[in-house]
Amino acid sequence: MKKVEIYTWRFCPFCIRAKSLLDQKKIKYIEYPIDGDEEARSNMRVRANGRNTVPQIFINDQSIGGCDELYEMDQNQGLDKILQK
Repeated sequence: MKKVEIYTWRFCPFCIRAKSLLDQKKIKYIEYPIDGDEEARSNMRVRANGRNTVPQIFINDQSIGGCDELYEMDQNQGLDKILQK
């Protein structure tokens, strides 16, 4: 099983939308809520090559981007492919 991680803010609509897609597809993930946690946000920024927006999503430690990229991957069947490898 692939390791899926997502950095989020509690009331971020893009975070909610990304988690909803993962939940719909029954993909288990580790969530890192970074509200008010500058150390966690800094860690996310390092892992995401300087990107500072949420959500930031990682599959097996590889950054795939945010909500838009996740949905684009899903529409192109790339999400299913990467999770099956």
